[in-house]
Amino acid sequence: MIFAPDTEVALGSVVALINSSTQVSDGLLTRADLDEFLKAQGFTGSRTHNDAELRSVRQLRAQLRGLWLASEQESVDQVNNILRNARALPQLVKHDGWEYHIHATTPEAPLSERMAVEAAMALVDVLRSGELSRLRICAAEDCEAVLLDLSRNRSKRYCDTGNCANREHVRAYRQRKSEQKHGL
Repeated sequence: MIFAPDTEVALGSVVALINSSTQVSDGLLTRADLDEFLKAQGFTGSRTHNDAELRSVRQLRAQLRGLWLASEQESVDQVNNILRNARALPQLVKHDGWEYHIHATTPEAPLSERMAVEAAMALVDVLRSGELSRLRICAAEDCEAVLLDLSRNRSKRYCDTGNCANREHVRAYRQRKSEQKHGL
């Protein structure tokens, strides 16, 4: 385990949120899509279930994609800005079957604020441990999805949104076979 369990879960949720826009169709077009996403990611706390909430999460998704691709200093600045704007106050909590972990907002805070602060707190751990290089873009030529490399040897190159790894391996195999056939 590279990071604390709650950090890895939060980073996984950030990846899922960002990649919801890189699918064939946008994965967060409706309030029902948001409900399904939040259920799959295990988000709890208050909800308004309105269009403004959906818009704010979609805006957060774009902000987090930019943060994922940012330099270290830009990441630090953006993370600090998120925490400052939310007046984050980290606290240890235990709920819903989770052991102690950190929350920095109340369950009543707006959904997008809770999501942003959770992402920022996870990125604090990434930045403090010098592991920003584990936040990547899929290496497949036709994919723009993000990925989190938690492998020991930092070798993960392809996202989990589709069959990118398989497609790239098949393409490379066919290219090698073609080169062998033509004596290259």
